[in-house]
Amino acid sequence: MDQDIKSSKHIDISQEIRDDFYQVLYGRRDVRGQFLPDEIPDEVLTNILHAAHHAPSVGLSQPWNFILIRDNEQRKRIYDAFVEANDEAAQMFEGGRRSHYQSLKLQGILDTPLNVCITCDRERGGPVVLGKTHQAEMDLYSTVCAVQNFWLAARAENIGVGWVSIIQKEKLTELLELPENIVPVAYLCVGYVSEFLKKPELELAQWEKRLQLEELIYADKWGRKK
Repeated sequence: MDQDIKSSKHIDISQEIRDDFYQVLYGRRDVRGQFLPDEIPDEVLTNILHAAHHAPSVGLSQPWNFILIRDNEQRKRIYDAFVEANDEAAQMFEGGRRSHYQSLKLQGILDTPLNVCITCDRERGGPVVLGKTHQAEMDLYSTVCAVQNFWLAARAENIGVGWVSIIQKEKLTELLELPENIVPVAYLCVGYVSEFLKKPELELAQWEKRLQLEELIYADKWGRKK
C-alpha cells in the first residue's frame, strides 16, 4: 500500500469517502470481551502501523515506538500486573460502585494473539525540539495521536483494539525493560472480534453515558456559552 498521497493543490474527498470515514470513526470501540484468537496477517498489521506512524508530531519528531508482544509468558506477566492494579483500583470505589466495577471486564491481554505497547521517547529530536520549547509535554500528546491513528486504522481493517490503562507504569516499564527516557503511553490488546458493539461497552453497562456536545462548548473563554 502506498502510504503517501501525491502532492496536489486540491484533493477532492467525495461524499462516499466522507461517509466511510465517519462510519469508521463512530464505529470505533474500546474492545474488552469480544476478541477472537485469529492471527492478524502481517500485511494488515503493517497497514495499521503505517497509519500510526503517519500521525502528526511536534516538530516532526515522531517520538513513538511500537513494541509487539506475542509471547504468552510475557503477556501472562503483564496480565498479573493488571490484576494487581485492578484489585487496588476496585478499593478506590465505594458501595455499589465497587461491585459494579468488579463485574466489568476491563482487558483482553490473554484473549488476543497480539498486544502492542506504544511508547514515547522523551529525548527524540534532541534537547531542543520545535514546538516543545514552551510545552514539553507535546511529545506525549503526539504519541497519543499515533494511538488514535492506530485505533482508527484497526477499525477500518475490522480489527478491535482495547486500551489497558490499569497497570502501574513503573511495573510496565520494568517488564518491557524500557530505558529511562522511554514512557509507555498505551498498552493495547489487538485482535479480530466477534462483533463491534453499537455503543461503548461502559455505556451499555451503565457505568457512564456520553455527555451532550452542547454542554462542552464555550465561546472565547472558559465558561462563556456561545
